[in-house]
Amino acid sequence: MAVFVNIIVGVLIIAIALATVRLVRGPGLANRVVALDVIAVLGAALTAVFAIQYDVRAFLDVTIILALVSFVGTVAFAYHIERGAHRCRH
Repeated sequence: MAVFVNIIVGVLIIAIALATVRLVRGPGLANRVVALDVIAVLGAALTAVFAIQYDVRAFLDVTIILALVSFVGTVAFAYHIERGAHRCRH
């Protein structure tokens, strides 16, 4: 089981690194918002894997809170992008 968890953690860290590259290089604000959301989801997944590995239920609470904050942040960014695009049209 430990080898399997280590492989999962490695894959998640590589995915976070790739999403960070997209966050830095993203051609537009929308791409950066999506990359930030992906990083948050991957961070929540990483926290969930640690919760399973170390059998700590508090990590699952952290995972849920991280996912909720990420969702609210993404909705706020989408609202900001939409309002900004709407203001440019008028």
